Amino acid sequence: MTKALARDPSYRRRRFQPEVIELCVRWYLTYRLSYRDLVEMAAERGVVISHSTILRWVQRYIPEFERRWSRYARGVHSSWRMDETVVSVRGGTRYLYRAVDKYGKSVDSLFCADRSELSARDFFTKALETHHPRRPTKINLDGNAASHRALRVLRQENPDWQSVEIRSRRYLNNIVEQDHRAIKQRCAPMLAMKSFRTAAITLAGVELAHRIRKSQFTFGSRGPHQFASLKHAWERALVCSDDALARGETIRRVTFDRDCTRTHQQVCAC
Repeated sequence: MTKALARDPSYRRRRFQPEVIELCVRWYLTYRLSYRDLVEMAAERGVVISHSTILRWVQRYIPEFERRWSRYARGVHSSWRMDETVVSVRGGTRYLYRAVDKYGKSVDSLFCADRSELSARDFFTKALETHHPRRPTKINLDGNAASHRALRVLRQENPDWQSVEIRSRRYLNNIVEQDHRAIKQRCAPMLAMKSFRTAAITLAGVELAHRIRKSQFTFGSRGPHQFASLKHAWERALVCSDDALARGETIRRVTFDRDCTRTHQQVCAC
């Protein structure tokens, strides 16, 4: 009896081939292209697709691509610089919290609705969980009082933060303020984002592409520069393990958005 070919569970019941999906998402995150630019570029290669389809791919696959790339993430330095930058969503002001280490390597990011103490606490908690068990020894903040209050509260509640030195030196934050440029430049062709949820996912993907450009992922002893192009690096990072493909395993992930709305998503177990 003929045995069915193993297929990545993330792409099951999709009309287009995985290579087309990955290409469109990768180009959208990496280069300053709009969805309609990608439609025209795909048409030149004989692929007829709509801009709304690419939008759905971006929203569907960025969390999965982030998870697969995280398997090869390199560590960052323990001295962090944190700052927030403004992002426009449907004419309103929203804030992207970001942090880099002393060498400019991205630590983490979180898209928030305001600059409140709760938003700052959410960012610090997320960053600590991302790099657990490693934790920062120094954090340089800007003049936002809410961020300072958030860290003081965390130092009282969580022993992991008690030994962290909090600084507020303006010149030390120059490196993270300069790093905002890459995100701002990529967001310019997007004109304006229409909803908080889609903006949060899209910005997470832009951050992922920015980290890839900064060689923050490694694949074995040959280091991050072993691939001739970004295409080969993406193919290596997104590949699913043969055992998981053979079993066709999937897991059910439960997530919550800023409005505490529960969402369920089937993701590959590789």
